[in-house]
Amino acid sequence: MDCVQKQTLDAERALYGTGPLLVKECRFDGPADGESPLKECRDITVEDCFFNLRYPFWHDRGLCIQNSELTPQCRAALWYSENIVIRNIRLHGIKALRECRNVRMQDCEIRSPEFGWSVNGLAMERCTAESEYFMLRAENLRFQKVEMKGKYSFQYIQNSVFDNCVFDAKDAFWHAKNVVVKNSVVKGEYLGWYSENVTFDHCRIIGTQPLCYCRNLMLIDCEMEQTDLAFEKSEVQATITSPVLSVKNPASGCITAPSVGEIIRDDPASHGIVKTSCPAHFCA
Repeated sequence: MDCVQKQTLDAERALYGTGPLLVKECRFDGPADGESPLKECRDITVEDCFFNLRYPFWHDRGLCIQNSELTPQCRAALWYSENIVIRNIRLHGIKALRECRNVRMQDCEIRSPEFGWSVNGLAMERCTAESEYFMLRAENLRFQKVEMKGKYSFQYIQNSVFDNCVFDAKDAFWHAKNVVVKNSVVKGEYLGWYSENVTFDHCRIIGTQPLCYCRNLMLIDCEMEQTDLAFEKSEVQATITSPVLSVKNPASGCITAPSVGEIIRDDPASHGIVKTSCPAHFCA
């Protein structure tokens, strides 16, 4: 394997089409302000590097990036690439990962609006993220111990599992399909509207008007905090371990909770059953 080490590179397509190649302790920065330094490469390993230029990793196959920094100036860093490992990286540019396949990320810090759009096959472990529209239309996600903060996240995702995560996200999981969230905290307004085949297993759910207009929704032994007007027009099976402020017009299924502050029935099409330990709050 050839090696490029301790160089500063700022030319347009500086290492275009190379590989196999080790890029070590290099800076992609400078007055030429060139784009796409590692485009169309194969079998590239990047270690201890600094990226301050646009579009560095496009159409790459076989890529390992570790112990490196991609600044806010390094926009749209990884697009149309596959078979990627990313470890201990700061990804701070907008649209940092898009249309990629077979990606594994570990111990990364992500600050990137519009991150992860249309990615297929992303395993993420022990990462933190700040983003808006995080993972839009992504598929086959496997997240463990990920903390994320930002609006409009996980919309239109499919076939994904999240375990031991903490998400603080308004409008998260809208139109999600075939998703399991377990042992996690999910905070934010309007969670999971219009989703299908979504399960929350031993989760803590916080915020107003969650889980409305859902199909085949399941909650298994979940806590709910500050949750009012929940489950409107949803097909739901839920066992809840904490009081719920209010439930509104569940379409079908059965919701069981210790107590519900208010059960709102102002739609004749609402046939969902709400059961509580207080007989006054049983409604068939």
